[in-house]
Amino acid sequence: MNGGLWKLIPHSNLQVNSGSPILKPMQDEHRKKITAFYERHKRMPGYKEFMALTGFKSKNAVYKLIGRLVDAGVLEKDREGRLSPGRLMRGAPLLGLVEAGFPSPAEEELLDVMDFDEYLTPHKESSYILKVKGDSMIDAGICPGDLVIVERRPTYKPGQIVIASIEGEYTMKYLRRKDDNYYLEPANVNYKPIYPKGSLSIEAVVTAVVRKY
Repeated sequence: MNGGLWKLIPHSNLQVNSGSPILKPMQDEHRKKITAFYERHKRMPGYKEFMALTGFKSKNAVYKLIGRLVDAGVLEKDREGRLSPGRLMRGAPLLGLVEAGFPSPAEEELLDVMDFDEYLTPHKESSYILKVKGDSMIDAGICPGDLVIVERRPTYKPGQIVIASIEGEYTMKYLRRKDDNYYLEPANVNYKPIYPKGSLSIEAVVTAVVRKY
Protein backbone atom coordinates (compact mmCIF):
# COMPACT_ATOMS: atom_id res chain seq x y z
CA MET A 1 0.00 0.00 0.00
CA ASN A 2 1.53 3.31 -1.08
CA GLY A 3 2.43 5.70 1.70
CA GLY A 4 1.90 3.32 4.57
CA LEU A 5 4.41 0.47 4.84
CA TRP A 6 6.38 0.04 8.05
CA LYS A 7 9.44 -1.49 9.59
CA LEU A 8 8.83 -2.82 13.11
CA ILE A 9 11.45 -1.99 15.75
CA PRO A 10 10.90 -3.57 19.22
CA HIS A 11 11.11 -1.03 22.00
CA SER A 12 13.60 -1.74 24.82
CA ASN A 13 12.02 -2.51 28.19
CA LEU A 14 13.87 -0.09 30.44
CA GLN A 15 13.27 0.20 34.17
CA VAL A 16 13.18 3.75 35.55
CA ASN A 17 13.64 5.29 38.98
CA SER A 18 11.00 7.69 40.29
CA GLY A 19 13.35 9.54 42.63
CA SER A 20 13.45 13.26 43.37
CA PRO A 21 13.87 15.37 40.21
CA ILE A 22 15.56 18.33 41.92
CA LEU A 23 19.28 18.17 42.71
CA LYS A 24 21.52 20.33 44.82
CA PRO A 25 24.21 22.17 42.82
CA MET A 26 27.03 19.85 43.97
CA GLN A 27 24.92 16.76 43.25
CA ASP A 28 24.20 18.08 39.77
CA GLU A 29 27.91 18.64 39.22
CA HIS A 30 28.62 15.03 40.23
CA ARG A 31 25.81 13.87 37.92
CA LYS A 32 27.38 15.66 34.95
CA LYS A 33 30.82 14.13 35.62
CA ILE A 34 29.44 10.61 36.11
CA THR A 35 27.29 10.94 32.98
CA ALA A 36 30.30 12.09 30.94
CA PHE A 37 32.34 9.13 32.23
CA TYR A 38 29.52 6.69 31.42
CA GLU A 39 29.06 8.06 27.89
CA ARG A 40 32.82 7.86 27.27
CA HIS A 41 33.50 4.40 28.74
CA LYS A 42 30.04 2.74 28.43
CA ARG A 43 30.25 1.62 32.08
CA MET A 44 29.94 3.05 35.57
CA PRO A 45 33.14 4.21 37.33
CA GLY A 46 34.77 2.16 40.09
CA TYR A 47 35.51 3.56 43.55
CA LYS A 48 38.95 4.88 42.61
CA GLU A 49 37.49 6.48 39.50
CA PHE A 50 34.69 8.00 41.61
CA MET A 51 37.39 9.48 43.86
CA ALA A 52 39.15 10.99 40.85
CA LEU A 53 35.92 12.41 39.45
CA THR A 54 34.69 13.91 42.71
CA GLY A 55 37.96 14.86 44.41
CA PHE A 56 37.12 12.77 47.49
CA LYS A 57 40.07 11.26 49.36
CA SER A 58 38.41 8.17 50.84
CA LYS A 59 36.22 5.32 49.67
CA ASN A 60 33.93 5.93 52.64
CA ALA A 61 33.16 9.43 51.37
CA VAL A 62 32.43 7.99 47.91
CA TYR A 63 30.18 5.32 49.47
CA LYS A 64 28.11 8.00 51.22
CA LEU A 65 27.96 10.07 48.04
CA ILE A 66 26.71 7.07 46.05
CA GLY A 67 23.97 6.53 48.63
CA ARG A 68 22.83 10.14 48.27
CA LEU A 69 22.90 9.93 44.47
CA VAL A 70 20.84 6.72 44.56
CA ASP A 71 18.28 8.42 46.82
CA ALA A 72 18.16 11.40 44.43
CA GLY A 73 17.59 9.21 41.36
CA VAL A 74 20.95 9.87 39.70
CA LEU A 75 22.10 6.27 40.18
CA GLU A 76 20.41 2.93 40.68
CA LYS A 77 21.83 0.03 42.67
CA ASP A 78 20.71 -3.58 42.42
CA ARG A 79 20.65 -6.15 45.22
CA GLU A 80 24.25 -7.09 44.54
CA GLY A 81 25.42 -3.51 44.77
CA ARG A 82 26.00 -2.97 41.06
CA LEU A 83 25.43 0.57 39.89
CA SER A 84 23.58 1.68 36.76
CA PRO A 85 22.36 5.03 35.40
CA GLY A 86 19.31 6.37 37.20
CA ARG A 87 16.44 8.47 35.94
CA LEU A 88 18.32 11.74 36.27
CA MET A 89 21.25 10.47 34.22
CA ARG A 90 18.98 9.29 31.39
CA GLY A 91 16.79 12.37 31.29
CA ALA A 92 17.10 15.94 30.06
CA PRO A 93 16.45 19.02 32.21
CA LEU A 94 12.98 20.56 31.96
CA LEU A 95 13.64 24.29 32.38
CA GLY A 96 10.16 25.73 31.98
CA LEU A 97 7.71 27.05 29.40
CA VAL A 98 8.85 29.03 26.39
CA GLU A 99 7.11 30.72 23.47
CA ALA A 100 10.06 30.80 21.07
CA GLY A 101 13.64 30.03 22.03
CA PHE A 102 15.31 29.14 25.31
CA PRO A 103 14.60 31.04 28.54
CA SER A 104 17.04 33.83 29.27
CA PRO A 105 19.70 33.06 31.93
CA ALA A 106 17.76 35.18 34.42
CA GLU A 107 14.58 33.14 33.83
CA GLU A 108 16.17 29.70 33.64
CA GLU A 109 14.94 27.41 36.38
CA LEU A 110 15.25 23.67 36.77
CA LEU A 111 11.68 22.45 37.20
CA ASP A 112 12.21 18.75 36.67
CA VAL A 113 14.18 16.20 34.70
CA MET A 114 12.31 14.52 31.88
CA ASP A 115 13.10 10.93 30.99
CA PHE A 116 11.92 10.74 27.38
CA ASP A 117 11.66 6.97 27.52
CA GLU A 118 9.32 7.18 30.50
CA TYR A 119 7.39 10.13 29.03
CA LEU A 120 6.84 8.65 25.57
CA THR A 121 6.28 5.01 26.54
CA PRO A 122 4.54 4.72 29.92
CA HIS A 123 3.35 1.22 28.91
CA LYS A 124 6.59 -0.28 27.64
CA GLU A 125 5.40 -3.87 27.62
CA SER A 126 2.88 -3.04 24.88
CA SER A 127 4.75 -0.29 23.00
CA TYR A 128 6.80 -0.33 19.81
CA ILE A 129 8.63 2.16 17.62
CA LEU A 130 7.91 2.31 13.89
CA LYS A 131 9.78 4.22 11.19
CA VAL A 132 7.56 6.01 8.68
CA LYS A 133 7.85 5.28 4.96
CA GLY A 134 5.52 7.29 2.74
CA ASP A 135 3.52 10.50 2.96
CA SER A 136 -0.08 9.37 3.38
CA MET A 137 -0.31 10.99 6.85
CA ILE A 138 1.63 14.16 6.15
CA ASP A 139 -1.33 16.47 6.86
CA ALA A 140 -1.51 14.96 10.35
CA GLY A 141 2.08 16.12 10.90
CA ILE A 142 3.61 12.69 10.30
CA CYS A 143 6.32 12.83 7.66
CA PRO A 144 8.56 10.28 5.92
CA GLY A 145 11.47 9.37 8.16
CA ASP A 146 9.62 10.19 11.40
CA LEU A 147 9.44 7.68 14.21
CA VAL A 148 6.05 6.94 15.69
CA ILE A 149 5.42 5.24 19.00
CA VAL A 150 2.51 2.85 18.91
CA GLU A 151 0.73 0.95 21.65
CA ARG A 152 -1.28 -2.25 21.49
CA ARG A 153 -4.62 -1.88 23.30
CA PRO A 154 -7.67 -4.06 23.92
CA THR A 155 -9.94 -1.67 22.00
CA TYR A 156 -9.60 1.17 19.48
CA LYS A 157 -11.84 4.14 18.72
CA PRO A 158 -12.77 5.95 15.50
CA GLY A 159 -10.71 9.12 15.13
CA GLN A 160 -7.51 7.51 16.37
CA ILE A 161 -4.47 7.13 14.13
CA VAL A 162 -3.95 3.39 14.01
CA ILE A 163 -1.70 0.73 12.55
CA ALA A 164 -3.96 -1.57 10.56
CA SER A 165 -3.39 -4.83 8.75
CA ILE A 166 -5.17 -5.41 5.45
CA GLU A 167 -4.48 -8.50 3.37
CA GLY A 168 -1.19 -9.06 5.19
CA GLU A 169 0.16 -5.53 4.72
CA TYR A 170 0.47 -2.81 7.35
CA THR A 171 -0.63 0.79 6.94
CA MET A 172 -1.13 3.80 9.17
CA LYS A 173 -4.36 5.77 8.78
CA TYR A 174 -7.18 7.38 10.72
CA LEU A 175 -9.73 4.83 11.84
CA ARG A 176 -13.19 5.98 10.74
CA ARG A 177 -16.68 4.57 11.06
CA LYS A 178 -19.72 5.05 8.86
CA ASP A 179 -22.89 3.33 10.03
CA ASP A 180 -21.67 -0.12 11.09
CA ASN A 181 -18.67 -0.20 8.78
CA TYR A 182 -15.08 0.79 9.57
CA TYR A 183 -12.68 2.22 7.04
CA LEU A 184 -9.26 3.91 6.93
CA GLU A 185 -8.71 7.54 5.99
CA PRO A 186 -5.35 9.05 4.99
CA ALA A 187 -4.24 12.57 5.91
CA ASN A 188 -3.22 13.48 2.39
CA VAL A 189 -5.57 14.55 -0.41
CA ASN A 190 -3.51 12.53 -2.89
CA TYR A 191 -4.68 9.28 -1.31
CA LYS A 192 -8.17 7.82 -1.19
CA PRO A 193 -9.85 6.26 1.84
CA ILE A 194 -9.50 2.49 2.13
CA TYR A 195 -12.73 0.53 2.44
CA PRO A 196 -11.68 -3.02 3.32
CA LYS A 197 -13.42 -5.73 1.30
CA GLY A 198 -12.26 -8.42 3.69
CA SER A 199 -11.22 -8.35 7.33
CA LEU A 200 -9.66 -5.28 8.93
CA SER A 201 -7.28 -5.90 11.81
CA ILE A 202 -6.18 -3.01 14.05
CA GLU A 203 -2.76 -3.76 15.51
CA ALA A 204 -1.94 -0.62 17.52
CA VAL A 205 -2.68 3.08 18.04
CA VAL A 206 -0.20 5.89 17.47
CA THR A 207 0.59 7.70 20.74
CA ALA A 208 3.54 9.93 19.78
CA VAL A 209 5.62 11.18 16.86
CA VAL A 210 9.38 11.71 17.14
CA ARG A 211 11.37 13.81 14.70
CA LYS A 212 15.05 14.68 14.92
CA TYR A 213 16.34 17.77 13.14
